[in-house]
Amino acid sequence: MAVASNIPSGALSRATIAYLIAGDPPLLDEYRDIDAQLQPNGFDVSVRAVSACGDGSVPGSIGISDGDRVLPASAELSFDSGGWLHLRPGSYLLTFNEIVNLPNHIMALARPRSSLLRSGVAIHTAVWDAGYSGRSQALMTVHHPAGFRIRRDARVVQLVFFTLDAGDPRGYTGRYQNENL
Repeated sequence: MAVASNIPSGALSRATIAYLIAGDPPLLDEYRDIDAQLQPNGFDVSVRAVSACGDGSVPGSIGISDGDRVLPASAELSFDSGGWLHLRPGSYLLTFNEIVNLPNHIMALARPRSSLLRSGVAIHTAVWDAGYSGRSQALMTVHHPAGFRIRRDARVVQLVFFTLDAGDPRGYTGRYQNENL
């Protein structure tokens, strides 16, 4: 199959990501510091907001149809005057600063920064499908018994971008298209 663009197939390099950020629409927008965030193999995304994952009274659910999907309520937490949050062990929903605009021939995966792993903190993400646009979210789980401190705008995961062997003419059409914009 032919590649959908003039970009070679595989993971995108720093130079290609920078080129796509300068495009219209930009691959990533509303980033904090391109020099710090642009990495050899991806782009570090940063924390805009942290929410506690529900009060435990209403469970989430997923079924066969979209109508079966129920998300538990979450409550956004407030950073202190220095921009910090101290999180107890548990689950949190992160909202990122950056807006991702994936063309129909590029998808992304995210991996947590290694300092989080070394601190007893895990971040879980879904696939960023080709054609997705929005301000994404991720699940952060604090495992360390003393908790974890996080600062607003901290870089927490690295997005790694991949070209598809052929673009999808539809692109992503799911319920999270244009989320948090």
